[in-house]
Amino acid sequence: MRQPLVMGNWKLNGTKASVEALIKGLAPAAAAHPSVQVAVCPPVIFLGQVEQLAADTKIAYGAQNADVHEAGAFTGENSPVMLKEFGCTYSLVGHSERRTLHAESDDVVAAKYEAIQKVGLIPVLCIGETLEQFEAGVTNSVVETQLKAVIDRCGIASFSNAVVAYEPVWAIGTGKTATPEIAQAVHAHIRQYLAGFDADVAAKVQILYGGSVTGATAADLFGQPDIDGGLVGGASLKVDDFSQIIAGAAK
Repeated sequence: MRQPLVMGNWKLNGTKASVEALIKGLAPAAAAHPSVQVAVCPPVIFLGQVEQLAADTKIAYGAQNADVHEAGAFTGENSPVMLKEFGCTYSLVGHSERRTLHAESDDVVAAKYEAIQKVGLIPVLCIGETLEQFEAGVTNSVVETQLKAVIDRCGIASFSNAVVAYEPVWAIGTGKTATPEIAQAVHAHIRQYLAGFDADVAAKVQILYGGSVTGATAADLFGQPDIDGGLVGGASLKVDDFSQIIAGAAK
């Protein structure tokens, strides 16, 4: 059985005080539900603080983005090597905001995925469709194209040490949430598509739902057979809400 993973994406939010309160506040929930993997992705400037605060907890952590380069004249970027040195387990790659606001193409995302994995971090590959694509009924082809770019560059075996996060862009920060049935259908298609390359890899890969998960929706979403947890946005900034989501993932 795949272990549930609940990961908080803090995006561009946080202060030293709020980071301390969040990690200390979430530690009991993580400890109370050992069947659930718990992780947070803070802004990179807080990684050193999170490293210290999470040291004696069951909370793992990662970055929200990484560069394709390990070092060099790349002002403002974050090296996967440096992220690893600060104790990161994960790095998000291809989040819809990176694809949209920073024009990251499927090829760029695949190159970052490769660089992240090369240094021993686990890439969390974010894929998903816009509202226009959802309404046009092309969700499956969109996620297939995004997955294929990574498979072509890194191979299907790379998903043995990766996480996939399906994030319907139309349900991020809008208050809209795909029904558990809609989310399950896409998750099942993602797994089926990967199984076309390697059934064993597909059966084991964690696929997270990343569309505005809340404490109220978590249990129903995570109860679906192909939804292995969540990539949580706004609710991950609130101890009570995120703790409810962790509890909702416990099986």
